[in-house]
Formats: sequence, C-alpha cells, structure tokens
Amino acid sequence: MNFGTTKMCALVVLAALVIAASFPLGGRAQSPAVEAVDRCVVGTYLLEDGTDIDIGPGEGEKLRWRRKDGTTGELARDKQGAWVSSLGWTGRPDGMHASFADCAASPHAMTFDGVVGRKLELKQIDTRFAGAGVTLSGRLTLPPGSGRIPLVVLIHGAEHSSALESYSLQRQFASEGIGVFAYDKRGTGTSGGRYTQDYLLLANDAIAAMREAKRLAGAQTGRVGYQAGSQGGWVAPLAARIEPVDFLVIGFGLAVSPLDEDREAIAFDMERNGFGPDVMAKAMRVADASAAILLSNFTTGYEELERIKQEYSEEAWFKHLRGNVTWYLLATPAEEIRRKGPELLAGVPMQYDPMPVLQNLSVPQLWILGGQDRDAPPAETLRRLSRLKSAGRPIATAVYPQADHGIYEYETKHDGERVSTRNPDGYFRMMRDYILRGSLEGSYGAAQLSD
Repeated sequence: MNFGTTKMCALVVLAALVIAASFPLGGRAQSPAVEAVDRCVVGTYLLEDGTDIDIGPGEGEKLRWRRKDGTTGELARDKQGAWVSSLGWTGRPDGMHASFADCAASPHAMTFDGVVGRKLELKQIDTRFAGAGVTLSGRLTLPPGSGRIPLVVLIHGAEHSSALESYSLQRQFASEGIGVFAYDKRGTGTSGGRYTQDYLLLANDAIAAMREAKRLAGAQTGRVGYQAGSQGGWVAPLAARIEPVDFLVIGFGLAVSPLDEDREAIAFDMERNGFGPDVMAKAMRVADASAAILLSNFTTGYEELERIKQEYSEEAWFKHLRGNVTWYLLATPAEEIRRKGPELLAGVPMQYDPMPVLQNLSVPQLWILGGQDRDAPPAETLRRLSRLKSAGRPIATAVYPQADHGIYEYETKHDGERVSTRNPDGYFRMMRDYILRGSLEGSYGAAQLSD
C-alpha cells in the first residue's frame, strides 16, 4: 500500500487478496479504468492558482484526483457526460467538477473546480528488467532538467494491482524534483512470474529495480532510497540490508511479525472498544486459535476455532473482534479457507522477525504510522523503533493520531465500518522533505514527530 492507493492491510492484506482472488496467481490484474477512459487525461496538472492536482485511473469508468495536501475524490460522469466529484471514497458529492481538453491538445489541459491547468511535462521511460528469476515491468519518471536529483524506488504493499497504472506518487514526487521508479511486482500488471509474499524474494526484486532505476537515471542519480507502504515495511529494510541505500521512507509498516500483527490488531479492537482484562484474555484465545490455523498452512485447527466461536459469539465483545486476518477465518466456511488460504497467503513468512534486520541497519529511516490503524496497530512497533533509536540506529518516527491504515483519515458509518476520506495534511510534504533533504523541518499537520 502506497500513498494515494486504496488502503490495504499490512499482514498480507487478506481482505484485498480475497477480492483480488478472481485474478489467478501470476495473472495480469489491470486497472479497469485505464481502458475505460482516455489515457491522455492521466497526469499531474499545474493549475493557474499555483497549486497542482494529479489525475489517475479510478474504478471502472471513473477517475481519481489527488492533491498534495491529502485531499482526494472520485470523478464520475453525470447524465450529461460532465465529470463530477465525490469526497474521498464516500461516494458523497463534494460540489466540485472537472473537464478535460481533447486528447489532441498539447500540452493537455483541464479545468478543476473552475481553475484551468496544464499537464506537467515529465519525462517517463518504460523498461523491462530482470528481477530474481523473472522479467519485471518498470517506469522511471523524471522532472524537467538534467541536474542531479534524489531517486526513489516505490515498493509495493500486498496488493495485486499494477503499480505502473495506480501509483500517483510516481508523478507527484517527480513534480517536486525527485526521480521516481515504479514497477509492477511479480505476478501483477505486465510483470512476469507468480504472485508471492516471500519477503526475501520481493527484496531481491526491489534491489533489481533500484539497479535499473540508477542505470536509467545515469548521471542524474543523487541520493537513492526506497519508499514503501504496508507489507513493503518488511521488504524495504531487508533490501537495504542486502544492498545499502541512502534512505528509507516506510508508511504504515510494522516491526513485528505478520503473526503478531493479527494478535495486536485483535488487542487493539478490544482496547478501543473499552473492554478490560477478562475480555482481552478471551480475545487472545481467538487469536491463538487463528494462529494455529495459519501456522498449519490452513490444514488443521478449525475445530478449536469453531468451539471458541460457539462459546463466545453471543457475548457483547465478540462483534467488535476483527483482527487483521481473524475476521476472515471467523466469517468463512472451513472448506473454503482450506481451498483458498494457501494461495491467498502464498509465501508469507508468518513468523518473520524483522528486528535482526533493523538492529543491524545503518540506513536512515523515516517511519510514518497511523494512530488508529486497525490492521497494523503501531504501539509495539513504536516501542521497538524507540529502543533501536536509543541504541543509535538512525530512525525518525511520525504518527498521525487519527489516521487508519494507509495513513487515511476516515468517517465511521452506522455499522462501525470506516470509509476513507483523505490523507492528512503534511503527509506528502513529510515524505518529500525526507527524500530531498534527509531530514524534517517544522511541523507536518497533526503529525507527532520523534526527534
């Protein structure tokens, strides 16, 4: 999960994978919007009021706009064919409209909320390169000019979607004077191979992407590093430990194992709903039963989980139990889990401990976390990162107190579920500043910064 993409869970993102299971492993999950709308509208536009806005593919025949202050919305055609906007992912109209010039116009122009803008002329180089035993598709996006610039490689979360189609950061960072390399991870988009969540394999692919990015950027290459979200928070440090870089920017990642992530998410469910130690002990029994199924690679443990479910399902706290993957195990018939689970969690090292890598990593790191992240609760990760910092590791942390996974602010619906509205103000600027300068200066919205 990457800034500006739909939010994803950090443990394997099982929810997203269940939805994405319609694509076979190693299939080509293209964004449907890319074919449904004219490709020429995709880009970052400089508006006459001095701001800019990025237009990217959305769902189906829709588009998604994003500003660097974190605001975002969906664009859909009304009955008259005009583009109208809705707030975040709520589907609720926000009163804004957009229009686009004919694709033959150069440079391409648009109007957003009454302000005219023209597409920035960014240099993009598409490439095919060798990953760890597969051929991957990538794209280098460069700002205008020929001087030395920082270079960042974007590392995936667990999504199946094409980064080349959906990652708006490749244009937004480039518009700030940063070279950006995005690539479709194995088994997604137009890259070869089978989809996997083997962190070492993905780290070696990331290293190959970095080498290709530097080759293409040539003499323009300055500081180099990775920006990674969610699952990428396990992959990027591993890649940097194998082949050092100048910086890491990690969003909504974890310094605990995938198995512990689910346990912490269940504990967070109970804490934020006000339940005490007695209920917590019961919830941990559910966590233990889920872990037994996961560690067996979905072969055993179903009877114990069902017994616990029957014992507790009528108690008030049980409806609040979600976790990161446990919700799926509780809501899905055992035979379906046995059949789909091994593919959905292909290659995941459930007990992977990231601490040995982090303890021996001298690369400067910025970790950005959401205080209300239900999928990847940050408390233990922050404690571990604080200890590493005290031991001399070059780590800075930032927490947006009201942000969920993906560093998204949200609204809570009547049924208790959340719908994302935007990224917090300051989130993009923080990443930009760290990539450009290697340090942070001043405040970044509501972010709580470590020194």
